[in-house]
Order: sequence, then structure tokens, then C-alpha cells
Amino acid sequence: TASVQPLVSPISSLLTGYLVDKLGRLNTIKVAVAPYLIGWFCIALAHDFNLLMIGRVLTGISSGLACNPAVVYITEVARPVYRGALISLAISLASTGVIVVYAKGAVLHWRTISWISMSYCILPLLLMSLLAPESPVWLISRGRTEQASMSLTYFHKKDKKAGSAEQKLEELLKEHNRKLSQGNQNRPSFLRQLRAFLRPTGYKPSLLLTVIFIFQQFSGIYITIFYAVTLLKSLGTSMDPNVGSIILGVVRLITGLLTLILLKKYGRRPLFIVSCIGMAIFIFISGYYTKEITGGRMEKSIIPVFCILMYVSMASFGFMSIPWTMTAELFPIEIRGMAQSLMMAVANIILFIVLKIYPFLDEMFGGAYAVQWMFATVSAASSVIIFVFMPETHNKELSEIQEYFTNNTIYIFRRKKQESEEFGEEMIHLKDTVQQLAQDR
Repeated sequence: TASVQPLVSPISSLLTGYLVDKLGRLNTIKVAVAPYLIGWFCIALAHDFNLLMIGRVLTGISSGLACNPAVVYITEVARPVYRGALISLAISLASTGVIVVYAKGAVLHWRTISWISMSYCILPLLLMSLLAPESPVWLISRGRTEQASMSLTYFHKKDKKAGSAEQKLEELLKEHNRKLSQGNQNRPSFLRQLRAFLRPTGYKPSLLLTVIFIFQQFSGIYITIFYAVTLLKSLGTSMDPNVGSIILGVVRLITGLLTLILLKKYGRRPLFIVSCIGMAIFIFISGYYTKEITGGRMEKSIIPVFCILMYVSMASFGFMSIPWTMTAELFPIEIRGMAQSLMMAVANIILFIVLKIYPFLDEMFGGAYAVQWMFATVSAASSVIIFVFMPETHNKELSEIQEYFTNNTIYIFRRKKQESEEFGEEMIHLKDTVQQLAQDR
């Protein structure tokens, strides 16, 4: 059942794309509670495989309905400096959940775990209903300006600068009116969104994220997580694979928490590139030791496991976390909900394919070591893709990101172009200054 959720998530993601714009970000999350409860209820009562699978499908749908609008919501309400860290926090909490499940599985019956799991949605639902106002960006898009003002006042109530909520409201209204003037509002909603996808701010980030997710999945990081025990067995190591998989989960959690600090302090691009290069180095070394150990030329060693742990650590603060933080922040408001859901659907389809073909990769490439070297090659190639094409979004307003995609495609050329423009402006300013001095004389 490892691939059930990646198979179901694309369906729920596409449904979420409609609901998140129609009902709102928070209301869509509340809708996700129903399939969540029913799904775990089915699992708890299951006496055959069919009911168990129905439960897994429903919980998978719930995951898609809840996760996608949550990312959009954080993107729209968080300040630019905290945006990536907060989205990454969700990934760290997911890692915490995996460890909790491992711990419960060691001491509790799976039916008991299912009943307990039903209670996990209660506290978030209460806190969300009592403390979290709807996204002001969505409220403005629906013409509910007064509610948007109240929402912004709530989010900016601790600001030292007076009038920050009013200033933000004015900026959002200005941006919304600009979008209205560009688009034909008499068109049906679907046609408006399709037209928005065909603009540079729609298709450029879509293509970029699709390529990034393809490289992410074929870098092997999610294969390592989903097939941890199987992979560790193939290394020929002396460590118990089950113990290794638990250590893997703990390492992922620790590095995920470290990511919160790194994403707040450093840009996406340097973290992403260092992550890819580090992954390539450690998985390549692991492949070398795997080749020597399984070939009988070296005694069993813990070094391959250490390299896998470092590989996962390097992935956690870059390649595994950053793409998910960008699925909403790269898109304009008119398609943000649908685009984010579409990208999540694409990512899960790729993940499903990769998980299905992994069992055949050893035979296809001639051994576990060759598969690891393939992962190393993909990771190294990913660093080049990121360096050339991915824009920096750290501490950037969403409007600045849209402006980048309107005028640019290749990031390294954009930087040179910007430097050229700045140099040109300096020359014009210098020329004006010289002319003014000549006139004064």
C-alpha cells in the first residue's frame, strides 16, 4: 500500500484546486476532515483487504484536500522572510508523525492506532476555527474587502509600524485591480484560469516545477524513505535494516527542524545547490562501498548507512523541502490555488511512477550500487538546473516573483541583464550630473 497515497493524491489535488478558490483556503481544509474520519473508521473496522484499501484511499484524499490549501494559506499570510520556514515546518511535523507512528506500531495493535488517529484532527480544527482568519488575498479576490481588512489587522496587530495593515490592504487591492484590468472578467472562470496559465507567469513556473519534481523523484530521496528497509538491506551493511530505518526517520526530523533556521537565514538557491551536490557526493560513496561489499572485496561496514543518513540530511534542507515551499509562491493569485494543486498532482504522479519502477531498477542497472550512482548523477545534474533556471524567492514579495517570470526565463541571464540595466542607469545618472555641472559653470 506504499503507493496508494501518491496514486490518490493527484485526484484529490485537482479537486482541491477548484475548492480552494471556490470555498476558501480554510474551508477546504475543514472539508478534508470528513474523508479523514471515515477513512480511519474503515481501517479500524477492516476485516478484509477491500475495506482496508477504501480507508487508505479516503485518508489519501483527505491528505490532498488538507495539505494543498495549507501551503497556499501560509504563502499568502506569512511574511516573505518566514514563508519558506513555515512551509518547511509542515514537512518537519510530517516527519514527526512518521516517528510517532513507528513508536505506536512497536507497542500498539494497528486497530488501536487507527482509533487513536481519528482524534488527531480535532485540535487543529478547533484552533483553526477559533484563531485563524481566512486569507486576505482570497477575500479580496471574492470582493470581501471589509473581511480582508479585519484579517490583515489580525495578522499585523503586533507590528510596531502603525498602519501596516492598511498599507498591505492598499497594496493587495492595487494588485487585484491591476489583474482585473488585464483580464476579461466576462469570460467563464475556467477560461480565465486557462488564459492565466498561458501567460509567462503561468506556464514558466509550471514547467520549471515539473522539471524540478522529475529530478527530485529520480534523485532517489523518496525511494530511500518509502523503501528504507529494502534499500538498507541492499547495502550489505552490518546494521539491522529496521533499526536503520528508525534512525533515518529521526535524522530526517532533526535536519528538517534545522531547515527552519536555514530557510529563514539563507536564500533558496544556495541551499538547493549545496543540497544537490552533497546528495550526489554521499550517495556516490555509498554506491562504491555497496559495490565492494556485495562483491566480496570488502568486509561489511557501517559506512554505507552513514552515507545514506548524510544523503537524507543533505536532501532535507534543500531538494526534499524547497520544491514544496515553491508550489504556491511562484504563481499569481488568479491561478494560485489551481496551480498549486496541479503541481502537487504532477509531483505525486511522478512519485507513484518512481515507487512502482524502483523494485526493477537493480536488475535494470546491474545492481544496487549502480542505482545509487544513478541517484548521484541525477542529484548532480539537478544542481545545474537550479543554478541556471530557478529564481531566488527568499524574502521576496509575491508580486516581485511574478514580475521576474513576466520578464525572464533563465535566471543567470537575468542577473547579468539586471547588472547591465543598473550599470546603464548609473551611466545616465553620471551623464546628467556632468551636464548639470557644466550648466552651473
